[in-house]
Amino acid sequence: MKPEVGIIMGSRSDWEIMKAAAEILKDFGVGYEAKVVSAHRTPLKMMDYARHAHERGIKVIIAGAGGAAHLPGMVASLSPLPVIGVPVKSSNSLDGWDSLLSIVQMPNGVPVATVAVNAAKNAGILAVQILSTENKELINKIIAFKDQMRANVEQSDELT
Repeated sequence: MKPEVGIIMGSRSDWEIMKAAAEILKDFGVGYEAKVVSAHRTPLKMMDYARHAHERGIKVIIAGAGGAAHLPGMVASLSPLPVIGVPVKSSNSLDGWDSLLSIVQMPNGVPVATVAVNAAKNAGILAVQILSTENKELINKIIAFKDQMRANVEQSDELT
């Protein structure tokens, strides 16, 4: 399956969080690639990835980062693709707040769609929703997914 979503992260340890996005994409039948691309330790690799991902068929980038969390914003500044930022609560973070604020506080002209701290699953769902705007099969899967969530809540509403 050809990858349509790029999942990138600042370090290998972020995979424990970011794999939730991969699992959602797999569930929806969306191809993805996952790579470690650090804004600070491999800036040239990051620049190359951001500038050329669309040429390889990537349509959405999910970028997870902890601490200073520059990866999503730097990628968004270089790429024509939509970027979804996942703030990662890492060992050196301030309970994930530093990452969240670094990702969400982007200047005008460099948008990054940002999900909650460690919410890679939501990033995966958002990527599917973005892709579904031009894919009837995916839109039907999203509708079924939301219908199932609604049914699960309605079933759990009966507490007696």
